[in-house]
Amino acid sequence: MIVVCLVQVQPSAGNFHRDVDVNWGDGRGKIVEGGRGLTLSLDQYSGSGFQSKNVYLFGRFDMQLKLIPGNSAGTVTTFFLASPGPAHDEIDFEFLGNSTGEPYTGHTNVYAQGKGNKEQQFRLWFLVDNIPIRVFNNHDASGVPFPTNQPMRVYCSLWNADDWATQGGRVKTDWTKAPFMAHYRNFKINTCVNGSSTGSTCGSKPGDTFSNQAWQTQELDANGRNRLRWVHQKHMIYNYCTDKPRFPQGIPSECKRSKF
Repeated sequence: MIVVCLVQVQPSAGNFHRDVDVNWGDGRGKIVEGGRGLTLSLDQYSGSGFQSKNVYLFGRFDMQLKLIPGNSAGTVTTFFLASPGPAHDEIDFEFLGNSTGEPYTGHTNVYAQGKGNKEQQFRLWFLVDNIPIRVFNNHDASGVPFPTNQPMRVYCSLWNADDWATQGGRVKTDWTKAPFMAHYRNFKINTCVNGSSTGSTCGSKPGDTFSNQAWQTQELDANGRNRLRWVHQKHMIYNYCTDKPRFPQGIPSECKRSKF
């Protein structure tokens, strides 16, 4: 089971100098505050992004994000995990900007063995510790691919997507407001084997081998399930499982089995 939560983490020992590389943006991504924070900027020429130095097979990844204030239409601020190659696994958490005064849209997706098209979107109200907004259950035994054996990097980026991000592309980016800035703080990684926990030191280097026995799952308790239902009832604005015109041959099989 993959559980995606809205999380505001407490300060931790995470350090951007140690844990990430700014991998694109020609200087628009900057590590600040002695490694405690990182800023990404976007202008009409380029966005920016960073990636984790290590790769991870499973775990919990927390980050504080300060999104673009005011008019953020057309912009996308991301926090996601992905493995390389066409048959990649990926877990997406994207914030789609909006016009001044309108809330951001939280856009989630899951890829397994290169197969995605599992989007759910939420109109974000505010961020609070450990509110689950999405669950993706493991139905691998029934032929539904699930990301279990491809180690992934953490990626974050800020980029322009005004062809689709805001109201289906009807609202474009206002470049007179550039540069747009997003702030990241308190990057915390907790990913280890057999329940032990040593923080970000549990990351592995490219080329390391992995065992499926390292995979762990997380189940929601009754309170978590109730919170998830509340989010879906009050704040979900798109669910691929209910988009029947998109799937004329029938909704995906995992939708028939999932409780959420």
